Amino acid sequence: MSSLLDSVTNTTIGHVLADRARTSPDAPFIHFGDDTITFGEMQRRAVRASAGLRAAGIGRGDRVAIAASNTPEWLIAYYATARIGAILVTLNVVYREREFVYMLGQSGSKMLICDEEAGGFQFRPFLQELAPQIPTVERIAYLGGHDDASWAALVEAGVPTDDAPEGDPNIAPDDPAVILYTSGTTGDPKGATLTHRSLLASAAMQADRFHQTEKDVILGVLPFNHVGGITCTAGASLVAGGAIVLPARFQPDLVVAAANKHPITIFCGVPTIYRMLLASEAFAACDVSHARLCVVGGANLEPALADEVTARFNGPRLANLYGLSESSGACIISPEDDTLELVSTSIGTTLDGVEGRVVADDGTELPRGSVGELQIRGACVAAGYWDKPAETATTFGTDGWLSTGDVATMSDDGHVAIIARKKEMYVRGGYNVYPAEIENLLVTDPNVAMAAVIGVGDETYGETGYAFVVPAPGTAVDTAALIAMCRKSLAEYKIPDTVEVVDALPMTPAGKIRKVALVPSQSS
Repeated sequence: MSSLLDSVTNTTIGHVLADRARTSPDAPFIHFGDDTITFGEMQRRAVRASAGLRAAGIGRGDRVAIAASNTPEWLIAYYATARIGAILVTLNVVYREREFVYMLGQSGSKMLICDEEAGGFQFRPFLQELAPQIPTVERIAYLGGHDDASWAALVEAGVPTDDAPEGDPNIAPDDPAVILYTSGTTGDPKGATLTHRSLLASAAMQADRFHQTEKDVILGVLPFNHVGGITCTAGASLVAGGAIVLPARFQPDLVVAAANKHPITIFCGVPTIYRMLLASEAFAACDVSHARLCVVGGANLEPALADEVTARFNGPRLANLYGLSESSGACIISPEDDTLELVSTSIGTTLDGVEGRVVADDGTELPRGSVGELQIRGACVAAGYWDKPAETATTFGTDGWLSTGDVATMSDDGHVAIIARKKEMYVRGGYNVYPAEIENLLVTDPNVAMAAVIGVGDETYGETGYAFVVPAPGTAVDTAALIAMCRKSLAEYKIPDTVEVVDALPMTPAGKIRKVALVPSQSS
C-alpha cells in the first residue's frame, strides 16, 4: 500500500482539505483566470459555504445536485457538502429535460446548484418550466447571480459555527459523498454512490503511480461532474498538494493562454482533446516545456497519436488511465517504465491497492491470456447504485469484485488489454453513450416502431451515434424532428449524428435486434 493511500484510507474529504490547509495554507490550489485560490482560502470558502447550506436546511445525508461548468465554485460546493455529510449529485450542464427530471427525482435531491447560463443555454426559464416535474427540489441556487436566488446569497446567509476544521466529526469514511449517474443497457441511468473512502483511495493511488507532488500543476479540462475531473484531476491534486489550472472551458486558445501563464506539468485528457489541441494553430505557440506527463483516459493511446504527442511535448512520459464511475476514478494506469508499444497495446496494470482478474460468464477466474470480463477489487470501488439494489447486486459482488462490463485479457505480468465492451456502450469524445437510452426516447415518437443506435468511427470524436429507425405502419418518419426531439431531451454528446430510416432491423431467433449486422448506408 502506498504512503498516500495509507494516509487517506480511514479519513474523509473534509479532513484531507483541512490538513492540506493547515500544512500548506499559502500553496496554490486553483488557478482560474487571473485568480489563484490557495488551500487555505479554499478551506475558508468551503467552511463558509457549508454554513450557508446548513442555514438553508441541508444536513447529513441530504442530496444536493450541481449542474455547473468547471469553476472554483464547483469545488467549493463539493467540499462544503462533504464537510456536513451531504451528498453531491453531479449533473452535466449539457443535460436537458429528460435527464434533469429523472436524476433529480431518483436521487431525491433537496437542492440544485446550477449555472445561470452555460453554452448559451439559459437555465432559469428552463428550470422554472421544469419545476412541477422536480418536486423534491426545494431550492435552486444559481451561480453567477447576486439576487436572493443566487449561490452567493445562500453562502452569505450562512451562520458561522464552532465546527472542527474538517466539519462534522460524525462523518465516516464509508459515508456517501457523491452520486454520479452512469447510464446502463436498460436505458435508465444509475447513480454510482461514491464514498469518502473510495474517492480518496482512487485519487491517492493515481497520485502515487504518477509520483504527483506539490510541485505539479495539472490541466483541468475534464468535467468535475465526472470522475475524470472530480477524482483524477481535483482529488489527486488535493491529496498530493499540487495545483490545477482551470480554463473557463475547453478551447485550444484558452488552454494556450492558461499554459503560458502557469507552467503545466501534467496534461490529462481524452484522445479527442489531444487531437483538437494538436490540430490548433494556437497550440503551436503553447509553452509545453514543463510537461513531464501526458495522460490519456477513455481510450487506448493509438500509436499515431502517441507519436504526435511525443513530438509536440518533447518526449514526456505517456500513460493510459483506465477507470469508471463505479471505481471512483483510476484503477489501472500504465507503469512508469512501460514502452511506447505497451502504452499503445494495453491500458496498464492495476494500481497498488487494486486487484484485477478476468472471469468467464459464470464468474470463475480465467488463466492469464484468456479473454473474459474484467473485474477489479479495492478501496476505490463504489458502494453500489443509489436506491437500485438489483442493479447493485448484478455489478457489485458480495466478495468486493466489481464487474466492469469490459471484455479484456491480462498478461502474465499483469498488463490489461481491452478487447471490446461487453455492453453496447460507445464513447463519443470521451463521454460514454448508452444506445438504449436514446432508443427508448426515439420510440416515443408515434411514427417510430423500432429504433437501434450504434457507435460508428469518427476522426474527431472517436465514435459518434448512428440511429436506425423503422416507421410505424402507414406513417412517415421526419428524421430532422427526431434529432430535434433528442436535442430537447438529451445531452449534446448523446444526440445521433445521423438517423437512417429502414424497412426492418435484423433480428436474432430470440427476437432481439442483431446490432452486429447493422451497416450504415450514409456517411456519418
